[in-house]
Amino acid sequence: MMDQANKLREIIGNLKIKEPAEKVDDKVNLKSAKVITVTSGKGGVGKTNITINLAIALSEMGKRVTVMDADLGLGNIDVLLGVVPKYTLVDVIYNNKNIVEVLSEGPGNIKFVAGGSGIEDLAKLDNYQIQKFLANIALLDKISDIILIDTGAGLSDSVMNFVMAADEVILVTTPEPASITDAYAIIKAVSKRYSSKTVKLIVNMAENVTEAKNVTNKFSMVTQKFLEIDLQPLGFILQDNMVIKAVKAQQPFTISFPKSMAAKQIKEISKKLLDINNNANNSGGRTGIKSFVNRFVSILSG
Repeated sequence: MMDQANKLREIIGNLKIKEPAEKVDDKVNLKSAKVITVTSGKGGVGKTNITINLAIALSEMGKRVTVMDADLGLGNIDVLLGVVPKYTLVDVIYNNKNIVEVLSEGPGNIKFVAGGSGIEDLAKLDNYQIQKFLANIALLDKISDIILIDTGAGLSDSVMNFVMAADEVILVTTPEPASITDAYAIIKAVSKRYSSKTVKLIVNMAENVTEAKNVTNKFSMVTQKFLEIDLQPLGFILQDNMVIKAVKAQQPFTISFPKSMAAKQIKEISKKLLDINNNANNSGGRTGIKSFVNRFVSILSG
């Protein structure tokens, strides 16, 4: 297993790619991206929509943001953006494309990598395919300040591998009991494997501020009492008809309805996220996609 990890590190170090259309400054290449996994305990909580709009809000604040669709079976970022990508992660794994070729331009100056459909869990791919995939995503450090990884929902090995390998985790839930129960299961799984990891919570689709705060407070109390894991509330997004209209139009609500309540709340969340990250960066908390790759390989090898 160590041989596989060493070979992967060698591939990353030696990998050569075609120059992207816009040449990257050498000083930029030295920077590390912040890798953030966005996940949820169950589907239908608006996780992907939050990921996209959070990316745009962060981009508006001057950050270079790349979104990677890691819902390897049911990726739909391209659908929500109304963009038809030329290539997907399928082409990186099977068709000898590098990650720069596969990147698509999204609205608000973000970039994204479409997940494609029908890919098996990464853990089930052969060693060569795993190595090629991981070596490619390591190149995202050159063009990104923040990488948001949109996982599938639930507790599958694929989802948890991305969760455990990321610098930090954003967990999305709604006030519905089933969503809360499944979100708690995610936190519990994380605490068992890596109790020092911080989980950031976003409550989506709350009816009002009181409901959102109640959910957040209960989560915080329960996790602190029974799991001893650091849960950081990032904020909430209330139910907003503009979000529904934007989804139907295949446009991010931050762009189609920038003055909507949801757009204002996602911008508040992005500001809080950057404030937290800036403090973490000052204390050495920024590790980059290459560290993510190494952690991911260790998890698969374990």
